Amino acid sequence: MPMSLHSYIKTHYPKAFTILKNLRSLIYTLMELPSAGENPEDASSGDPPPPFDPLTPAVPLSYPLKTLDELEGRFYFKSFHFPFNQAAVKLSSAGGGDTPMPERPRILVCHDMAGGYTDDRFVQGGTNDDAYAIWHWYLIDVFVYFSHNLVTLPPPCWTNTAHRHGVKSLGTFIMEWGEGKKLADKLLSTKDSAHMYAERLTELAVALGFDGWLINMEVTLDPGQIPNLKEFVSHLSQTMHSSLSGSLVIWYDSVTIDGNLSWQNQLNYKNKPFFDLCDGIFVNYSWKEDFPKLSADVAGDRRFDVYMGIDVFGRGTYGGGQWTTNVALNVIKKDNVSAAIFAPGWVYETKQPPNFQTAQNRWWGLVENAMGIVQNYPKTLPFYSNFDQGHGLHIFIDGAQVSGNSWNNISSQSFQPIIEFSEDSTSQSVQISIKFKEKSYNGGGNITFSGTLDSHMEFTAKLFEGNLLFGNSPVHFIYSVKSNGNSLLGLALELSSSTEEKRTVFLASAGNTLLTMNRFSSQYTKVILPRGVSSLDEESEWVLQESSIEMHGHTLKEIRVVCYRPNVEKSVSVLNDVTLSDDTPLEFYATLGDLRITTPGQNSKFPPSTSWLVDCKFISWISGSKGSKLLSCMVTWTLKEGDANHFPNYNIYVEKIIGTESGDQKKLIESAPTPLEYLGMPVVKSFYVSELEVLEGVSSVKFVIQVCGLDGTRQNVEESPFFQLQVQG
Repeated sequence: MPMSLHSYIKTHYPKAFTILKNLRSLIYTLMELPSAGENPEDASSGDPPPPFDPLTPAVPLSYPLKTLDELEGRFYFKSFHFPFNQAAVKLSSAGGGDTPMPERPRILVCHDMAGGYTDDRFVQGGTNDDAYAIWHWYLIDVFVYFSHNLVTLPPPCWTNTAHRHGVKSLGTFIMEWGEGKKLADKLLSTKDSAHMYAERLTELAVALGFDGWLINMEVTLDPGQIPNLKEFVSHLSQTMHSSLSGSLVIWYDSVTIDGNLSWQNQLNYKNKPFFDLCDGIFVNYSWKEDFPKLSADVAGDRRFDVYMGIDVFGRGTYGGGQWTTNVALNVIKKDNVSAAIFAPGWVYETKQPPNFQTAQNRWWGLVENAMGIVQNYPKTLPFYSNFDQGHGLHIFIDGAQVSGNSWNNISSQSFQPIIEFSEDSTSQSVQISIKFKEKSYNGGGNITFSGTLDSHMEFTAKLFEGNLLFGNSPVHFIYSVKSNGNSLLGLALELSSSTEEKRTVFLASAGNTLLTMNRFSSQYTKVILPRGVSSLDEESEWVLQESSIEMHGHTLKEIRVVCYRPNVEKSVSVLNDVTLSDDTPLEFYATLGDLRITTPGQNSKFPPSTSWLVDCKFISWISGSKGSKLLSCMVTWTLKEGDANHFPNYNIYVEKIIGTESGDQKKLIESAPTPLEYLGMPVVKSFYVSELEVLEGVSSVKFVIQVCGLDGTRQNVEESPFFQLQVQG
């Protein structure tokens, strides 16, 4: 809830305030973390979970810290779950890294979805294909994971995906209510204590791979505590900056310099002393129309470090939030400050019609129209996207299904395409949608283009806005397509030179060369036909198309999809007594499965399996039903020599090898293995196997780690590292 509303209710409706406070405590009690042994599919079990023990090997979870003792004692580093919670994607890989914050209005998004730590707490993914996610990363500069716990640590899935798209990821340090006052008294008891806790927070951020903190001191303080509070903010900023280049510490507009809990709803002399000690201020939501400009005047040359708050739920917020969030954004953009969008999960939590996919795209379309696109990709090569949103009903790898189970894992999001939302669906001949039920090429989703199109019309849609400088080498574009006979799908590239001269290139589908050149040569600077077209196999509907261009010194600014029909000579035909001409609109249907952009020599080269050290520990066998056993263990792998950062993720499989006993010596004879069973896609070099059923007669289990490259390719399973574990007798 917006903090100004808390204050209003407390002042004018004290009885209601007490009821709400007690209800909030009850809700948080009911939302306690699951037990250390809980599986994602058991999360909704009616049985009360046993106390959470972070030291016990179990399904890896993300969880917050609730006490200063946990923070001071570095307890998190002793947790079994710690190594799983380290974000594996570095910000520099998306072109962020040491780059300073841009000098323009920025967008900070504060998560706050249903209290936090819901489906996203399962580090290795869960089973809810309808889990909440954000995929409009091209509209975001800073992402904050928020909850009402003392130390909110972002689940690594959010940091991984944010970093992949060039977005910084922050945790939250919050003190509120009566308990928060007691914690603040301990935090601010001395200058040394303020420094110590700041250093502990820095250690956590650096170790877990996220980029800083939102500081929310929502308590009334004694004036004598303010000097130590300033020491805390200053020391946290200094230690973060010295430990992690490009890190951020953001102050929330709450307690003032005189110790009062008084939300100013603007930057002014009462909160500017804290603003001066850190990287920005998140201004409370109940501002008036002239407050952004007044705040900019106070900030001076740091106007873009002022993030004016907008509560999407609309509670006391300027413009009303919800479907009028753009009203506040327009004022913020006009006055040249930044925006802090709080709780965009409103779309999901309130089940906005007609469905989450459509409503989410529509709502973020308001943000795009007001603020514009802020992230550009591709920026570097190789570049790969399978358009995966981090949830689905199946998983495919190179056109072959490896899992038919429902799943979610935000870490699996690849670079997200630009989804342009149109209020008027009748204005477009072809509709764009992300499909989850149909067969995918890689991952769990595709981009589908469907509708009607006549033979002399094209439909185009933006896919990515990039900033990729082409070098001396040719650049290869490889993409997978599935379509009906009347549908073709190509790519249009917009490039600019150092003299800002614009050039356009059309990468056409395979077809009639002469007709294609004649049709598109007047629209584009250059038309390029595929240098290679291949099908996966006789049964597959997927076709891989590869084109190559050389544009040394030019920068790729935009990639668009072009939908068109095959060229034919002008004719008229009769079908079922209906006269058809070539201009008669016909059904158009094409699906884009993935896109890979590389240069020669950039294809992933996978080390041989012997280059990896694979181990299995925390092994536990328990008896199952009908003579089976349940295996739990932690599989780890390390590259002996070389840089494992070239491998962003892994596919984990298991083979269950059946054996028989023969002869007097009861010698075990292994027979052919059972088919590979897909287990998951970790981004860290560890995977926890929980209660894997091993039927009677299986002699050993073989865990196979398929290494994946930055260009979207994967090592052959037969050549992948593995660990074979004998079944306990």
